[in-house]
Amino acid sequence: MTVAVEPKRILITGGAGFIGSNLALALLARGHEVTVLDNLSPQIHGADPEQSALYRSIRDRVRFIRGDVTHREQLSSALAEQQVVVHFAAETGTGQSMYEIQRYCHINVGGTALLLDLLANTVKGVERVVVASSRSVYGEGKYLSPELGPVYPGHRNADDMTAGLFEVTYPGCSQPLVLAPTDEDSKVHPSSVYGITKQIQEQLVMTVCPTIGIDPVAFRYQNVYGPGQSLSNPYTGILSIFSNLAMSGKTINVFEDGKESRDFVFIDDVIDATVLGIERDGAKRNVFNVGYGSAVDVLTVAKTIARHINPNVNISISGDFRLGDIRHNFACLRKVKEVLGFSPKYNFERGVALFCQWASTQGAKNSDFERSLGEMASRGLLRPAATR
Repeated sequence: MTVAVEPKRILITGGAGFIGSNLALALLARGHEVTVLDNLSPQIHGADPEQSALYRSIRDRVRFIRGDVTHREQLSSALAEQQVVVHFAAETGTGQSMYEIQRYCHINVGGTALLLDLLANTVKGVERVVVASSRSVYGEGKYLSPELGPVYPGHRNADDMTAGLFEVTYPGCSQPLVLAPTDEDSKVHPSSVYGITKQIQEQLVMTVCPTIGIDPVAFRYQNVYGPGQSLSNPYTGILSIFSNLAMSGKTINVFEDGKESRDFVFIDDVIDATVLGIERDGAKRNVFNVGYGSAVDVLTVAKTIARHINPNVNISISGDFRLGDIRHNFACLRKVKEVLGFSPKYNFERGVALFCQWASTQGAKNSDFERSLGEMASRGLLRPAATR
C-alpha cells in the first residue's frame, strides 16, 4: 500500500486490542493521525495492562486516552476534532455473553448508542464511522437444499447434539444440506447474545449515520487470528486456546465431532480490508464480509497447531458442545473484492505457521480456560456427550 493521499484524524475505540493496535500502526504508517480510546481491560491485557505487548506497541505513537465508551465525558473528549471513527470497543466472548448478558449489552449496545448520540447532538466534523461487526450476526451460515434452494437453518436442538447429531437440518428437507458461502444478503439471525449485540451495533451505525451526514461502513469479520493475539484470554478464539494447551502439554479438547468449521482470516488481511474501508470512497454506506472465503474444520485446526507446536500433545474429540455455537459458516467475498478490491493474501496453512512461530516464543500462559468452561457448565451452557 502507498501512503494515504489525504491524511485523516482517526479515533479507534478499543484501539489497544488485537485488531485495533495493528490497525493503529498501519494507519500511522500511511500518514494518518491516530487517537486511541481504550479501557485496557484485564481480560484482554492481563493483570498489569500497561505492560501488555499490545498496549506497549502503540503507547508512544498515538494519542492515547484510557477511558470507556460508556463514559460520556471520556468519549466526547476522544471524539473532539476527529474525522473518522473506527468503533472496535466491545466485549467479544461468544460463550461468556450467554451469562454476562447485561455487561455485553451495556458495553456493546450502550457504548455504540452513546457514540451515535454524541455524533448526532454535540460532536461535529466526523465524516465516516467504521464499525466492527461480526460473522456471528449470521448465526448458522447459508446452505443449499436440493429441494428448497438456499436455506438458513436455525439453532440446533440440544437433545440432538446430546445424541451426537451435530449437523444442521431444515424443515421440509429430507436430503443433506450443502454448505454455501454466506453473502451479505444472507439471513441475519444470531444465535448468541454477543451476536445479537453485534447486529444491533451494526444496525445502529448503518441507520443513524446517514441521517446526520456521516458515511457508515460495517465489516463482518470472520474468525481473526495472528501474532499478538492474547494467549491468556480464554474467550479469544480456538487458535489461542489450542496453542496454549499444546505448549502446556495438556489435552486439546475438540468439541462436537471435530467437523464443525469456521472461516479463519489472518490479521494482516483484516487490516488491509479495514484500511480500504477507511480510505476508499466506494466503501461508504456498505456492509462487507471479511474472511479468507473457505471453511476449516476444528479438528484440522487442532492437528495443525499440534504439528507446529507439540506433535506429542493429545487431541481428544469429546462430543461436548456449547449452546449457542454454530455448526458452519464461511464468507462470500464477492462484494468486498468488487467494491474495495480486497483479496486475502494468507491462506490457513501460511497464517497458522506464522501464528504458531510467534506463539512458541511467548510460552504457555495461565488463561483460566478451565475456569471459563466451568462457568459455562455450571449454567448448563456447556453440555457433555451422552456417553460420558
